[in-house]
Amino acid sequence: MLVHQILKSKAAEGVVTVGPDTSISEAAKILGERGIGTVLVSEDGTTAQGILSERDIVRELAKSGSGCLSKPVSAYMTRNLITCTAQSNVADVLKKMTDGHFRHMPVLDGETLVGLISLGDVVKAQLQKLEMEKDALEGMIMGH
Repeated sequence: MLVHQILKSKAAEGVVTVGPDTSISEAAKILGERGIGTVLVSEDGTTAQGILSERDIVRELAKSGSGCLSKPVSAYMTRNLITCTAQSNVADVLKKMTDGHFRHMPVLDGETLVGLISLGDVVKAQLQKLEMEKDALEGMIMGH
């Protein structure tokens, strides 16, 4: 299974981005209002400069207190992004996410941001694949 198959099954809301100067407080508000776990940081909405997750915010709150809420997301975002393409194999993506201990991966076409997949998206896709394989095997055994 390839990443583009996951992207097709997701809601067509697009990727939520914030500018690098957006405050942590505003980013947290966006995460809460949209019920999402991460935002991509982008000056132009098409090129990913970084990623900021709920975990990043919580860790900084624990470390430095509420003063971090007025700082820009660029101060706490992850800059060295691990990305994939729409043609990436889902099993490879799952391995990268598991090995790297992160839950969201930007999907790029060259340098252009085309999507964002979550660990939940990947696990759901893998479970659907296993279910289809199970059904096919049962059909072969039962003679259908």
